Amino acid sequence: MSSAAWQGSVQGCLWDDAATPEFGRVAPLRTPLARGAWVDHQPGWLTGSDAVFDALVADVDWRADTRQMYDNVVAVPRLTRTYGERDALPHDCLTAARAALSAHYRAELGEGFATVGLCHYRNGADSVAWHGDRIGRSRDADTMVAILSLGEARPLLLRPRGGGASIRFLLGHGDLLVMGGSCQRTWDHAVPKTRRPVGPRISAQFRPRGVW
Repeated sequence: MSSAAWQGSVQGCLWDDAATPEFGRVAPLRTPLARGAWVDHQPGWLTGSDAVFDALVADVDWRADTRQMYDNVVAVPRLTRTYGERDALPHDCLTAARAALSAHYRAELGEGFATVGLCHYRNGADSVAWHGDRIGRSRDADTMVAILSLGEARPLLLRPRGGGASIRFLLGHGDLLVMGGSCQRTWDHAVPKTRRPVGPRISAQFRPRGVW
């Protein structure tokens, strides 16, 4: 899709503060990857994002999940919340972001984005291990996952599935990253732990129906 087609500015973010959140108009920069994968990166796509971050921290009913790991049940190292396509989202900016991303990518994707997943990384001990969103249709078909990053910046790493050199994106404060093509099948991504002092970050993931 050409840069001229990008219409990201949305008036649907309602906020009483003077620093009203607003989406940028410049098209993301696309980076082709191996095996038919690609990523679009748009630093600072959402201005005024810190106010949205604060509202989500306060208003979302965050969930502390657990998982089975061998013989033990361990805590998932981040807080989460998932919204289905018919669920009301906790902030107008998430609704507007989903609409803007759907409008921009619909011709290429063949559909709009439907669900929204939130991850709250409270500090450097919170993380997500190497994985791809390969459950559902993305297991054997190309798709897209768009990530809007709020709060302090954390590295998101991508590497070919099976191992290899990684690519690093530092995401925070309204940055946008879209993983497309075969990316979920042929590449893995992660947010690693760090011992450095880092502030909290929220990742909002927009996915089409049947992808997670």
